[in-house]
Amino acid sequence: MGAGHAHRLYRHGHSPVHGLPPHTKLAATFAFVVVVVSTPREAMWAFGLYALLLALVAVVARVPAAFLFKRLLIEVPFVAFAVLLPFVAEGEQVEVLGMSLSVSGLWGAWNVLAKGTLGVAASVLLASTTELRELLLGLQRLKLPPLLVQIASFMIRYGDVIADEMRRMRIARESRGFEAKGVRHWGVLAKSAGALFIRSYERGERVHLAMISRGYAGSMPVIDEVTASRAQWSYALALPFAALVVCVLGWAL
Repeated sequence: MGAGHAHRLYRHGHSPVHGLPPHTKLAATFAFVVVVVSTPREAMWAFGLYALLLALVAVVARVPAAFLFKRLLIEVPFVAFAVLLPFVAEGEQVEVLGMSLSVSGLWGAWNVLAKGTLGVAASVLLASTTELRELLLGLQRLKLPPLLVQIASFMIRYGDVIADEMRRMRIARESRGFEAKGVRHWGVLAKSAGALFIRSYERGERVHLAMISRGYAGSMPVIDEVTASRAQWSYALALPFAALVVCVLGWAL
């Protein structure tokens, strides 16, 4: 896997979290999310402790709060869905600020908001401290199917290329006086989408032929062998282990 440019989610740094091998961070993040999802929704205090654990990781990783919160905006559609649950869910009703809300809907909204926000925050921290190329190497190290790793690699590598192609097509349309103002312009946009698909498909064919001509036989060569010591694994798994303790207490109490 060749080196690529840094993604905008990544924040360059030299913190202890940045220095951990990528597969240890992937495993730790996955384990943390599993523990959070397994926590009973009634244990509200547990989710507060999870948030404190993530805040501690952010401090150690030197990731500013503004950087983190800005990227949490991706969760807005889920927040909107959660806000609607108390109004549409059935069952026992309760009066809140003069509005009749469903009790099960309120619990459902809290469950989605708490667990979803913590999961997204953990993922953002992972992306903020690990380059995309390292994430792919980590997935490969964790023995994810090679085909899936290659698909993800090409998606990341050529996503920006296709986006740039869309930008050039938009500029070409606008330079000819086109402005999408209504339904009558959908045909032009549909033709542009078709042209983009054909160009992307043809580019993929050319890239595939170029790879075959260079000896590609179905798997990408591993240039960097990523390993982790026992101390690094212990350091990375400290987060999910602490979360597991909180989860156990949540079920016990």
